[in-house]
Amino acid sequence: MREINSIYIIDDDPITVFGIKKMLGSVVHGGVVHSFANGKLAIDAIRDTTSKNAEIPEVIFLDINMPIMDGWQFLEEFIQLSLPQKVRINIITSSIDSADIEKWEHYRLRSKHVITFNNKPIKKEKIDRITKVA
Repeated sequence: MREINSIYIIDDDPITVFGIKKMLGSVVHGGVVHSFANGKLAIDAIRDTTSKNAEIPEVIFLDINMPIMDGWQFLEEFIQLSLPQKVRINIITSSIDSADIEKWEHYRLRSKHVITFNNKPIKKEKIDRITKVA
């Protein structure tokens, strides 16, 4: 098991959030898992955390289709932040739209962070691979 201090799950689907939390229990020791139902809540939490010089999440699971602020809007704001460390951002989506893959490539190339594209449902075998700190 690996040690991770903070993980964010940004997804409006409670079943997905529950499933990811359950699988994380088998690959991550310690740390805190926070969940947010949209990108706005998550970006506000990250800004608040950085203003207090507290730890930012090391790993983020990010849905792209959410109300209020979707995953793409979250990424646009997130990559503009001046953060002290790289973050692993795992996009998790049920989308098979090629435009979403193109957007992922766009953000992946513009960012210092590690951004992966993963289709739902996330399988237990994959969770270990995509929960490594950037």
